[in-house]
Amino acid sequence: MPVLVLDAIGAGGMGEVYRAHDTKLGRDVAIKVLLEEVSKDGERMERFEREARLLAQLNHANIATLYGLEESDGQQFLVMELVEGETLAERIAKGLVPVNEAIPLFTQISTRSPRTAAVLPRLCMSHRDA
Repeated sequence: MPVLVLDAIGAGGMGEVYRAHDTKLGRDVAIKVLLEEVSKDGERMERFEREARLLAQLNHANIATLYGLEESDGQQFLVMELVEGETLAERIAKGLVPVNEAIPLFTQISTRSPRTAAVLPRLCMSHRDA
């Protein structure tokens, strides 16, 4: 998938996230590129690939869609839906999320789709950037 990197969005324990443009389909996307030390660590690579497989099983309006697991010049990266808006880090910086906001969000995500409800706990346990 040919992508043109536009801007850095953020970074986590396993990789860096960028705003990019999918030149083939003409849409902006987010790409998560593995850090070099992660790509050389077999256990962390397995975790990254497991995360990709779990994300690929989810289909929900509140979860970014995974478009692909790609590789370029030996560098693996996820290509995902670009979701505009406040990041989790930005929201947390404002203070604790009140229970009256958190419960409806969790309920919405976990009950919309039987597949999402089944996969989400495994994803949450495997995703260490959160």
